[in-house]
Amino acid sequence: MARLVLLRHGESTANRDNIYTGWSDVPLTAAGIAEAQRAGQRLAKLGLDFTAVHTSVLQRAILTADIVMTQLDIAAVPLYKTWRLNERHYGALRGQNKDLTRQEYGAQQVALWRRSYTTVPPKLAQPDYDRRYTRYGYRFEPLAESLAMALARVVPYWLDHIGPELINGHDQLVVAHGSTIRALIKYLEDISDTGIDGVEVANGEPIVYDLDAKLRIKQKRII
Repeated sequence: MARLVLLRHGESTANRDNIYTGWSDVPLTAAGIAEAQRAGQRLAKLGLDFTAVHTSVLQRAILTADIVMTQLDIAAVPLYKTWRLNERHYGALRGQNKDLTRQEYGAQQVALWRRSYTTVPPKLAQPDYDRRYTRYGYRFEPLAESLAMALARVVPYWLDHIGPELINGHDQLVVAHGSTIRALIKYLEDISDTGIDGVEVANGEPIVYDLDAKLRIKQKRII
């Protein structure tokens, strides 16, 4: 049996200010740093033996992973950073206040953009330029993503890097974002396209799965 831990980063400045973020690179708040520390302290009590930690290329997730690894005294464990675990791209909503978008577009439309599996937010007019992604080509960065599109990029990483380690009995820690963790939860728990709408993932609260050799869930805990 192996254990998988999914952890959403601690509170970011965008979380605090109720702003859509996506691939924008915002820092943790002091409260977010404290949440990451508490998450590490809780995980330290479980006797986990992580052989790898996986995170996005965005600083709020990377710093959370670093803090947790310090709490667990596993600095020597490999830390893998991948764009595939980035938050869902919110397109033209990025940087806007969520409450103001509800006033402008209506609560029902905003709920679809935020929670629907297939609805794509308003797109950017053109892709951003960010040096982290230049090796993949000019049009690599998305203009906007649905949760389904985010899942489509997460699953290959799961199949190639996380799942095989778990099958071999190696505990794995994934520190990512609300949407990409929701995507993984949908995949792992076989949640329907409509059922995933109601799934929430809180900042800094580890989700622990006990998995058998075929990656079937034996137990799930939120600590």
